[in-house]
Amino acid sequence: MPTETFEYQVEARQLLQLMIHSVYSHKDVFLRELVSNASDALDKLRLAALRDDAPDADTSDLHIEIEADKEARTLTVRDNGIGMSYDEVGRLIGTIANSGTAEFLRELREAKDTGGAEGLIGQFGVGFYSGFMAADEMTLVTRRAGETQGTRWSSHGEGTYTLEAVDEAPQGTAVTLHLKPADPENQLHDYTAPWKIREIVKRYSDFITWPIRMAPEKGEGDEATAEPETLNSMKALWARSRDEVSDDEYHELYKHISHDWRAPLETVRLQAEGTFEYQALLFLPEHAPHDLFTQNHQRGLQLYVKRVLIMDDCEALLPSYLRFVKGVVDAQDLSLNVSREILQQDRHIQLIQRRLTKKVLSAIKDMRAADAERYAGFWREFGAVLKEGLITDSDNRDAILAVASFAGTHGEEEPTTLQEYVERMKDGQDDIYFITGESRQNIENSPHMEAFRAKGVEVLLLTDPVDEVWVDAVGEFQGKRLRSVAKGEIDLGTDADEGVDEEKEKRSEEYAGLLGWMKEQLAEDVKDVRLSSRLTVSPACVVSDTDDLTPALEDMYRAMGQEVPTSKRILELNPGHPLVRGLHQAYEESADRAELTDTAELLHGLAVLAEGGRPKEPARFVKLVADRMGRTL
Repeated sequence: MPTETFEYQVEARQLLQLMIHSVYSHKDVFLRELVSNASDALDKLRLAALRDDAPDADTSDLHIEIEADKEARTLTVRDNGIGMSYDEVGRLIGTIANSGTAEFLRELREAKDTGGAEGLIGQFGVGFYSGFMAADEMTLVTRRAGETQGTRWSSHGEGTYTLEAVDEAPQGTAVTLHLKPADPENQLHDYTAPWKIREIVKRYSDFITWPIRMAPEKGEGDEATAEPETLNSMKALWARSRDEVSDDEYHELYKHISHDWRAPLETVRLQAEGTFEYQALLFLPEHAPHDLFTQNHQRGLQLYVKRVLIMDDCEALLPSYLRFVKGVVDAQDLSLNVSREILQQDRHIQLIQRRLTKKVLSAIKDMRAADAERYAGFWREFGAVLKEGLITDSDNRDAILAVASFAGTHGEEEPTTLQEYVERMKDGQDDIYFITGESRQNIENSPHMEAFRAKGVEVLLLTDPVDEVWVDAVGEFQGKRLRSVAKGEIDLGTDADEGVDEEKEKRSEEYAGLLGWMKEQLAEDVKDVRLSSRLTVSPACVVSDTDDLTPALEDMYRAMGQEVPTSKRILELNPGHPLVRGLHQAYEESADRAELTDTAELLHGLAVLAEGGRPKEPARFVKLVADRMGRTL
């Protein structure tokens, strides 16, 4: 058959230029695409041989070979797979010229955003043409297994391509790129350099099933006797059974993908079979990276499709609160765009994320049951980030609570779970009490804790910034309300306390005048002044109303750039404290004394300081304290 020349349509030329210059973010990936095509051809031949569809095919040494010629500046990727017939070359390799590209380009221009354009590009899937990023001419020679005649295709990637039948062609496909001059500034490297070929294959194609061999360099040594170098390990650990892989091999893979010099704390395997197949190999690190809570933290799993690396950090595979998990997911089929670098909106990705999330949480739960010491170390490192899921992932909230543990007053060394807290609750106790703050020491000494300590009521001590938020998001556990000891009114009275209500009512009447006067004097700073049932030692404390934001939460929102109004607090007084009794007596004797106003202001400032806050006017507060101390000496 004579050589036939076909001309690209005008629209097809434009589309080809778009693919070559705009779709791929790294020019190196052209070799990944050609190797992936070769791997697919080998897979197809193996299946055809099993079905006896290619009886004359040679399957004794299926492999991929890469050959570089520095002098001629060519790079050839060759396989001995299924190959293509003349008609198949025209249909498959010529897809870009025969797919209604005018209509496609019209849709592409009408796409209003980048995501839409990428979705349209994904309809083609012809990564073969990515070779033109590195070459100014490409030649393909192929022969279908079982046939005697081969086909040569050639193009400069611009106006035309040629097709011709050839008599002499080995089984399989050979793609030869006539390389452009190296231009490192534009990420166009010297692709005849053996080190560069090794680097690309190691990065993208290391786990492909078939051996990828690099022929000896021409002009060096005795080529007839030199053995080709196998570039890929072919060791996809996630595809092998657990008893075939040593812990050392798992640890080496973890170190490779995480850049961590330590071994992982836990290895998690997952294999999903059925209509959608994928395998996952996940690792829980032993220590948190220093940038875990920064915006620049790189998260996500390595995503492979048929053992070919597609994305280094695929964030869609795990929720943000599991961003510390490292590992690999290898799917058999995913909706990718032509560059294989962008995932389409695919329900399979959502299914993978849900399954992996449940698997990780289950592994943490098993760790807690089997090895309390390892779990404790894990929770110290990653508990704060895991609790973010209590806010963002309502579907898995119960599973996260099942693996979460918290410091509490029950034991200084041993953290507790909410389930254990509920099991220890006193008769008649309806709420799970907690307090938030910067450190355990600060909140243990908080005035809000006095009545709870006196009555032996357990309180959870929450010191992570995220604790200010998730307790409101969760709200309750097993029907027990989560309640802050620093918000609302607290009544820890029991049926055994005789005359408590009568005594409280009597004192309220007794102090009504002082409380009303103080509320008037401190109107700019407090919304109410009342007697306290939570204080036993301190003279006063400030609390938030039941539905108000805490000061720490207000500060957190402001730090995120959100404007929130400052909520006035409630000042609670301890009528059993000498200072409060003295103030009450002085008020009863002379309500007009100016010193009483200063004392009320001092009492409020002391309450703010006691909870770790800062008086509104520190300089004035210091002056009032100094003047009062001076008069008492």
